[in-house]
Amino acid sequence: MVHFPVNHPARPIYRVLAGLVGLYILVFGVWGVALTWGGPLFARDGDWALGLRTNLAFSLASVVFGIVLIVGASRRGNLGHYMNLTAGVIFLVTSILMMSVLQTEANFLNFSMSTVVVSMIFGLLLLGTGLYDKVGTDEHAEELRQHRNHPVHETHLRRP
Repeated sequence: MVHFPVNHPARPIYRVLAGLVGLYILVFGVWGVALTWGGPLFARDGDWALGLRTNLAFSLASVVFGIVLIVGASRRGNLGHYMNLTAGVIFLVTSILMMSVLQTEANFLNFSMSTVVVSMIFGLLLLGTGLYDKVGTDEHAEELRQHRNHPVHETHLRRP
C-alpha cells in the first residue's frame, strides 16, 4: 500500500484520537450495560446512554469494541493501524445497515438516528486515523517519500 504514509509526524495525535473514540465507546457500553442489565438482549425499549439509544446487545458489543480500540491505540506497531481501518469500516457499514432498518423490527441493536450519525462520525474518524498511523522503518518511509517525489512520478501527475 504505497499511498499510506509511513511514520506520519502527527501519528501520536491520531492514536490519541482513536483512543478517545475507544474510551467514549467503552464508557457508553458500560453505562448501557448498567442501564439495560436484566432486560432482553435485543430489546427495543427507550433506553438511552450518553445521548444514544441502546439495548443490552449493543452495549455489550460497545464494551468489546471500546476495549479493542483502546488496546489498538496503545500499541506502537501496526496493530492499531489495522484495527482502526477495520473498525472504521465496521462502524460505517453498521451505521448504514442500521439506518436502512431504523423503523422496522430488524433494528435489533435499537439504533436511533442520533446513534447512526455518531456511528458514522466514529467510523470516519477511525478510518482517518487508520490511514495515517502506519509505522515502518525510517528507510521504508524515506523510500516511499522519494517515490512520491520522484520526477518521473510527478510528470505522470501533470496534465498538459
